[in-house]
Amino acid sequence: MKKIINAVDQVENQMVAGMVKAYPHYMKKLDCGNVVVRAEKKEGKVALISGGGSGHEPAHGGYVGKGMLDAAVAGTVYTSPTPDQIYEGIKAIATDKGVLMIIKNYTGDVMNFEMAREMAEMEGIKVDQVITNDDVAVDGSLYTVGRRGVAGTVFVHKIAGALAETGAELEDVKAVAQKVIDNVRTMGVAINPSTVPAAGEPGFHLEDDEMEVGIGIHGEPGTHTDKLKPADEIVDILLEKILADIDYSESDVAVMINGSGGTPLMELFIVNNHVADVLEEKGIHVYKTLVGNYMTSLEQEGFSISLLKLDDQTKELLDAAADTPAYKEA
Repeated sequence: MKKIINAVDQVENQMVAGMVKAYPHYMKKLDCGNVVVRAEKKEGKVALISGGGSGHEPAHGGYVGKGMLDAAVAGTVYTSPTPDQIYEGIKAIATDKGVLMIIKNYTGDVMNFEMAREMAEMEGIKVDQVITNDDVAVDGSLYTVGRRGVAGTVFVHKIAGALAETGAELEDVKAVAQKVIDNVRTMGVAINPSTVPAAGEPGFHLEDDEMEVGIGIHGEPGTHTDKLKPADEIVDILLEKILADIDYSESDVAVMINGSGGTPLMELFIVNNHVADVLEEKGIHVYKTLVGNYMTSLEQEGFSISLLKLDDQTKELLDAAADTPAYKEA
């Protein structure tokens, strides 16, 4: 294993410390583990909290700031944060408008966030939640019951966060978050694995001429291993599954071409080139495109495609101002 780290047991602590030192005007770290909150607490508006295992950077700490999250909680690599960490994050950001938890659909995340919610409600804090499940590849996996929550979660952060900034009520912020969840679909592929520092070896093995189709963000298996194909053919495989799940015809959509951490931007733009052409051919209008690393898997080589079907409300909120380390909208 070759990693630019100091000690395996300090990876997450030093990563979060370095993030806070890089962005002190956006965030500060609590004294209860790897929990970051906005540098200036938002008052009188619904607060948003999300998180999960480390290794998905810039998710989720990179989305703490105006127009998105109020807190992000980081567990160890690919492992859910503890209920106590999440609870402290909720307490730190809670307002009289309440707190919305945005949870990716992994068994550990759901269980621990819901335990933290119960703890917070016992303290009189109003808390609600949504669970993202945008992955169309598999229904049930090593990590979860039902579909996995993956890169489409970033759209939930953005759109729900934008509505929260307007002073909307908790039930309305939850409703728009759920609308995004209902209208976003994602599928990914990998050509090389990631190595969790504590494990010291790759999470799976692929031959030089192989790819894993439908892979999750923790390196968990997808639908099948296949021979590596040209970029356009890979895109066709992923889009076929996504477009079969929701009727996007004649719709405006947001597109996210999300890198897994080890994929050059050159390759992501090649992917987007064909995605845009296919959508145009099918009469689907691309309203906004995001290309880059939004929810990674350490140094895994691969990418995912997310499509979000938009209406007037979600378009306006997607365009609303956001200022975070990893996502900015003027």
